[in-house]
Amino acid sequence: QVGNYKRTVKRIDDGHRLCNDLMNCIHERARIEKVYAQQLTEWAKRWKQLVEKGPQYGTVERAWCAFMSEAEKVSELHLEVKGSLMNEDFEKIKNWQKEAFHKQMMGGFKETKEAEDGFRKAQKPWAKKLKEVEAAKKAYHAACKEEKLAISRETNSKADPALNPEQLKKLQDKVERSKQDVLKTKEKYEKSLKELDNATPQYMENMEQVFEQCQQFEEKRLRFFREVLLEVQKHLDLSNAASYKNIYRELEQNIKTADAVEDLRWFRANQGPGMSMNWPQFEEWSADLNRTLSRREKKKASDGVTLTGINQTGDQASQPNKHSSSLSVQSNTVQSVQSSYNPFEDEEDTGSTVSEKEDNKIKNVSSYEKNQSYPTDWSDEESNNPFSSTDANGDTNPFDEDTSPAMEVRVRALYDYEGQEQDELSFKAGDELTKMENEDEQGWCKGRLDNGQVGLYPANYVEPIQ
Repeated sequence: QVGNYKRTVKRIDDGHRLCNDLMNCIHERARIEKVYAQQLTEWAKRWKQLVEKGPQYGTVERAWCAFMSEAEKVSELHLEVKGSLMNEDFEKIKNWQKEAFHKQMMGGFKETKEAEDGFRKAQKPWAKKLKEVEAAKKAYHAACKEEKLAISRETNSKADPALNPEQLKKLQDKVERSKQDVLKTKEKYEKSLKELDNATPQYMENMEQVFEQCQQFEEKRLRFFREVLLEVQKHLDLSNAASYKNIYRELEQNIKTADAVEDLRWFRANQGPGMSMNWPQFEEWSADLNRTLSRREKKKASDGVTLTGINQTGDQASQPNKHSSSLSVQSNTVQSVQSSYNPFEDEEDTGSTVSEKEDNKIKNVSSYEKNQSYPTDWSDEESNNPFSSTDANGDTNPFDEDTSPAMEVRVRALYDYEGQEQDELSFKAGDELTKMENEDEQGWCKGRLDNGQVGLYPANYVEPIQ
């Protein structure tokens, strides 16, 4: 029908827009591949450092680190996927679009104008005849209406005695002229309709020819899209990549090489009875070694339990190679600083980046490092031996905490204090903490923060809570 070719012409413009949509789709997927690759690399870097510095050792450590190696290799593959999507698929669509669609100076595309001109040219003769048919039909229908009206007036006049013969004659003549007009308009209508029918085959042929040209243009686009989508599928499908399969084959082999017996043998030889001993030998007195220890140094050296996982603030936290600090305190006052991070909980969207969230989590994962030093002092005195029993019948549990409330007093900080050493607490004015030992001669007290951290602080910086 006249004007309905515009849907076919619009399909050309839609083809250009669909090229843009496909390019945007591929570009977004490439960006996702890049971000995923970066996250894998960051994850592998953090956890590799943590495992290497952590307490795990031997073949199980190597098996664990194999996961980080797998992430790094998979990250490289996803970067290759991103490169293929942008450098091959995206550019291919962009170049094809440029070659298939040619923009005009006045706007629009050359292909759209050619298709529209072709349809209009093929439709113009037939549309002209169609217009003549419509006009002839309108004239014929108007004549029929006039004829019916004239006959009705003549019929009504015969029943009216007031009309003279001359008026009646005029009405009869009107009826005759109406009938002749009906015949003439009908003949013209039939003639124009016949001419339109005769022109229809040629019209259909011309329109079909232009339509087929549009179909061929669209067929090229559809086939090209199918070709590009298949290439995108090949780039995304890592399951058929030999290197991808080798990564997990190697990962499986590394995990299977983990040997508990071998690790226990290594630990025995390096950290247990099999390690070399530095047996005591006679040593001459040296003036350099004869120095007086302060009360705080003696306190740290004499106690037998090391508190780990205490994070310092300020300059202490920013010093390198100090991932965990230690503080020696009485065994009956130790409270373990546990991590509050649950790896199975969903992350809340707080606006921070993934790397920032991971950094916050990673700080609380391990309680001590692999090379952490341990106090070597020992004593056979009952007061310092946690395994000595004060009950001959063995009723006392040496692992029970001292619940005596005499030593613990709640205090409130009067001023801000930033710990200057690893065994000192940091707090703000108004913070509450628990005093565990009274003031020594140097003006220091031992206390515990509400988060479980234990350390020393100046006695004049707090006051008892009434």
